[in-house]
Amino acid sequence: MKQQILNLEDLGFNSTLAQYQEEEKYKNFGIGRVISEHKGRYIVKTDKGELDAQLLGSLRFSATSKADFPAVGDWLAISEYDENKAMIHSIYPRKSVIARTDIGIGGERQIIATNIDCGLLVQAVDRDFSINRLERYLTICNAAKVQAIIVLTKIDLITKADLETKIEQISKRIKDVPIAAISNIEQEGIDNLKSLIQKGQTYCLLGSSGVGKSSLINNIAGKECMEVGEINYEVSRGKHTTTHRELIIMENGGIFIDNPGMRMVGMAEVGSGLETTFNLITSLAKTCKFNNCTHIHEEGCAIIEAIEQEALEYGAYENFLKMERENARFERRAAQKAQKALKAQKPKYTKKNRKQNNKDNWNHYN
Repeated sequence: MKQQILNLEDLGFNSTLAQYQEEEKYKNFGIGRVISEHKGRYIVKTDKGELDAQLLGSLRFSATSKADFPAVGDWLAISEYDENKAMIHSIYPRKSVIARTDIGIGGERQIIATNIDCGLLVQAVDRDFSINRLERYLTICNAAKVQAIIVLTKIDLITKADLETKIEQISKRIKDVPIAAISNIEQEGIDNLKSLIQKGQTYCLLGSSGVGKSSLINNIAGKECMEVGEINYEVSRGKHTTTHRELIIMENGGIFIDNPGMRMVGMAEVGSGLETTFNLITSLAKTCKFNNCTHIHEEGCAIIEAIEQEALEYGAYENFLKMERENARFERRAAQKAQKALKAQKPKYTKKNRKQNNKDNWNHYN
């Protein structure tokens, strides 16, 4: 298959990256962007084509966490050493990082994608519909300081009245976030979504398995870029086909990062994101009668009053508390790990090395 040859601007290269490229650390190397990562194997896109890249040994051994390894969306300083092969020397500073807590690796922070301009929060309007989950996706986008667009799929499965009701429900809890409603089957709403996509901007798709993310990419591209599974009509859900993160450059402008479906989205370092997503709650909390208000039973609690007056949905507040607890647990675990690592670095003062230290001090001063 013939490779798609693009210039760096088509990959999202900009003036900020050009300034980094002039620094001593990067200027003697080529530049490329990670479009795919699978079990430590990186496919890097350059203005000459795609390269199969591996990490320099010193970078691999100096890494202290998974966040130190390249991720899909990263810009890299590379050198070619064989036909279509490259060595990764350094990772450029990241503009943004979308991450979650990975339940499968003991609550460690897992990078979903980097250098994102906008998150597409993709959710089907049938069985998958959940405003709580939309708020989770939005929170990790807000924590990364990237814009968001809510994309409702499979609108051909419900009536227009039902669709209007769902959009109203979302708008009541989530303010100032564009909502695009589409049908991948009937192509309805695709042109409207395309009008929101900007050339050179990177979009990360966030959503559960089977909601139509791959079909959405194919429809925006106007061709089959991603494999799409057959639909199980008993549950109105497509088969899970995306098994790893992948960056796709659209011929008509945008840059898309597809992800395996995520039903569990744990909170990791999203304090600022929670404040932005739930700005009404955080604003109300500042106006409570008591500074140490628990927002449970106190007289003069602004949050309780807002819920009673239906100015704040109890479901939104309940979701906020749940995510706040998750984030607090993550921060506690991170602090404990850091403390353990620091303790492990400190030398253990045994009787033997105390004698050696005394001897060294005597020799130094005499």
